[in-house]
Amino acid sequence: MSFTVYPAIDVREGRVVRLRQGDYAEETRYGDDPFAFAKRHADAGATWLHLVDLDAAKAGGYTLLPLLRDIAVCKGLQVQTGGGIRSRDDVAALLDAGASRVVIGSLAVRDPASVLAWIGEFGSERITVALDTRRDGDGVWRLPVHGWTETASETLDDLLRRYADGGLRHLLCTDIERDGMLSGPNIGLYRDISAAHPGLQLQASGGVRDVADVIAARDAGCSGAVLGKALLEGRLSLPEALQC
Repeated sequence: MSFTVYPAIDVREGRVVRLRQGDYAEETRYGDDPFAFAKRHADAGATWLHLVDLDAAKAGGYTLLPLLRDIAVCKGLQVQTGGGIRSRDDVAALLDAGASRVVIGSLAVRDPASVLAWIGEFGSERITVALDTRRDGDGVWRLPVHGWTETASETLDDLLRRYADGGLRHLLCTDIERDGMLSGPNIGLYRDISAAHPGLQLQASGGVRDVADVIAARDAGCSGAVLGKALLEGRLSLPEALQC
């Protein structure tokens, strides 16, 4: 099975940032030129980029179309990108601007019927569903929504079964407790998802610290890993990770 490393660029107000556990009040800034970060990743050998519009994720209305076009055209990177996707036209606009895949998060929990329809229309290779999850006191993986202040009625297992049956191919899953914490990815969670849904191309996200974590995600059945804070802070070498 092939394995893809996705260096991540999260953009807020034009700057490259990382949030701690998705909290907009817990922001660390790393630079004000996202294109330069994309160029650096491409020069290091990356073939894919994970680009997130944090402003749109909060307020809706994707704002990074010019940046997306520049990265896709100038650097030749395949880009999966999202943030604030609310409609079929949002998906089409990103694909027209050069995105290889559109990442759909909150809406994938709130309105799976629409997302499944878009998978049918645009194709399973053009959509990535991103699910943030947290385990409750009973050990059940839940799906917090609305800034993680509310919890959806469907469990992670219920929703994954629905998407897998509906033709989803690419899934990005984040354990909220690990996000931005450099505490290691939740390998047990990924192993369980891979075993239950072997047809899904699963991307590990949240907590990756080093190459050992990348290898552990691969060995747990993931087809890729999103690298954020560890890469930005120099704890992890992208060329070394790409060798996985």
